[in-house]
Amino acid sequence: METLGELNSPLVDVEARLRNLLPSKLYADVWINPSTRNLTRIFNHLRTVSRIFNDYLPRQVVSSLPKPGFPIFEWVEGTLMFTDLSGFTPLLEKNAEYGKDGADTLLKVLNGYFTEMLQIVSKSGGNLLEFTGDALLVQFPTDQRGSDTTRAVRAGLRMQRAMEPFQNIEMLDETFKMGMRVGIHVGKFLTADIGTPHRMEHVLLGTDVLRAKKAEGSGQVGKVCLSLEAMERVQDEFHFEEHGDDHVLVIDDLSDDDLGDYDIIPSRTRMASMVLFDTSKEGLVTAISDSVNKVEPLASFIPTQILNLLVENASARGIPPDFPEATMLFVNILGLPEYLDEAPEEDQASVITGFSRIVSLINAEIEAQGGVMKKVTYHHAGPDIMAFFGVPVAHTNDTQRAVKAAQEILKIIRLTKDIDFCDETISLTCHIGISTGRVFAGEIGQRQGRREFNVMGNNVNTAARLMDRAEPNQILVTSAVRRQIKDQYQNKRMAGIQLKGRSTKLTLYDLGKEKS
Repeated sequence: METLGELNSPLVDVEARLRNLLPSKLYADVWINPSTRNLTRIFNHLRTVSRIFNDYLPRQVVSSLPKPGFPIFEWVEGTLMFTDLSGFTPLLEKNAEYGKDGADTLLKVLNGYFTEMLQIVSKSGGNLLEFTGDALLVQFPTDQRGSDTTRAVRAGLRMQRAMEPFQNIEMLDETFKMGMRVGIHVGKFLTADIGTPHRMEHVLLGTDVLRAKKAEGSGQVGKVCLSLEAMERVQDEFHFEEHGDDHVLVIDDLSDDDLGDYDIIPSRTRMASMVLFDTSKEGLVTAISDSVNKVEPLASFIPTQILNLLVENASARGIPPDFPEATMLFVNILGLPEYLDEAPEEDQASVITGFSRIVSLINAEIEAQGGVMKKVTYHHAGPDIMAFFGVPVAHTNDTQRAVKAAQEILKIIRLTKDIDFCDETISLTCHIGISTGRVFAGEIGQRQGRREFNVMGNNVNTAARLMDRAEPNQILVTSAVRRQIKDQYQNKRMAGIQLKGRSTKLTLYDLGKEKS
């Protein structure tokens, strides 16, 4: 059979690595006509994508080129801040009635909030580690002066003062009010890059991360809540009021001049800018190859479906918001990660490798069912995984796909052998919640800064609370989920269940085995 000549393309050596990084039309244009003009278009596109990745990923990932598929970890000392937004759900539900216009309006309000908060964090020397729905996880690295906790508290006070414009939001003939809780804890935590070359995750582990989350959960809207360890670091600089046995609330009695607008202005670590020096065809091919070497490792930290969205919308530098129907899946994993604080140094790598294996297998099951594993984050009981089905790619049976993935995840946990560690036997368990309904999906954060694609709303919160309620190795689903899968799976009705944050009781279902 005669070859028609496509393999003479100057990009043949790098083509396989370019496939997932180029928009479909640009890929086809260049393969058909690898002119100097089209090669220049590729280079410019990769430069834009690199900037997007820099904004999407934590500073620790982009500051040094990662090696996908090779788990790495390090212990870090510093102060952690968790924030959580209240009052957002009513605003979301109201705007959902207005379709695309409502989505655009909601995104403007939400990103106005995030932009304000992230500017304060940056000016206070903080580093955003991740978005978790409408929540933020921020690190204040330890410095030579030991001022990280002070800067965190001052940032928290500034952030609470900056919430004033969001206390009275006039929209669609109604008034909405948003508030925020801030929790701060100081200690030692582990950062790790885990996963496979196809999908990597940057995670934080350790009991001090858990305690920072608990500080936020124990706090009050409009206040900055500190663990006792954090309070001890700054007890001579602020005044406090007691708040339970394990936390205190900071009294904001500082004048505007005393608090100020910033502490330090750190430089944002960015990837080295891609510069084109040789515009010949050979020079362009070399520049494209070098660009792929820099961009491809970062792409593995972004879920495939979201990566496709970013690549296709790179020229617009934004993904349009929407209110799609989606099925949410939350998995809380207990057992292995909690032992990291106690593990001898020689065993820590084995713990991380084991956790990396489990997360990789879970991601594979979620992707096999057409879902997106959004991230591995920290819950008040330990690390959890959030996944969604129906966004950004919808199927007619997304709920069934989510339930199938949950069943397979449960098998992974049950088949994981017990681990002998420090004279103890560790058994992994998981708690799973599934909910389906309308969500808000959009690119949240700063338009020209730190941001990410995320889904938010009451449906998301419900799935997380079902996960909270689930017993070890149990899958809890809502009535809406059960209606779609009742002919396929056995289930046990649980009536009159009160979930945290809900005024009415719900009927839930304990998902059993698939019917034969």
